[in-house]
Amino acid sequence: MTDPDLMRTMVVAYADVLDGALEPTGPRAGADGGDPQTSGISFFEGHGVSVGVWECTPGGWSITDRGDTETMLLLGGRVRITPLDGDPVELGEGDVFVLPKGWSGRWDVLDTVRKLYVIAE
Repeated sequence: MTDPDLMRTMVVAYADVLDGALEPTGPRAGADGGDPQTSGISFFEGHGVSVGVWECTPGGWSITDRGDTETMLLLGGRVRITPLDGDPVELGEGDVFVLPKGWSGRWDVLDTVRKLYVIAE
């Protein structure tokens, strides 16, 4: 069943939200390297989709059997993404990538990163 109010709602996030102030959310859970501190803002949640901006200071963590699919556009910073049994890939400003449901590997934030994300369950 579709929520008619949600179907009539259009969400607009102007460009300034991409580089504006974010809400601190604390240390990255499960970090095993560095002291990654996160902040973010979500500007849409509904129908199994979440869209927002997220930022993280340097540090690293492993992900096992990711529970959703996330598409990301890096707005700044640099990360190294290493798939389980794969070669590491370094990504930076302007790069777009997808981590699909079930993905396992490692995130290492090399320089404070800011991303626009779309998460779909």
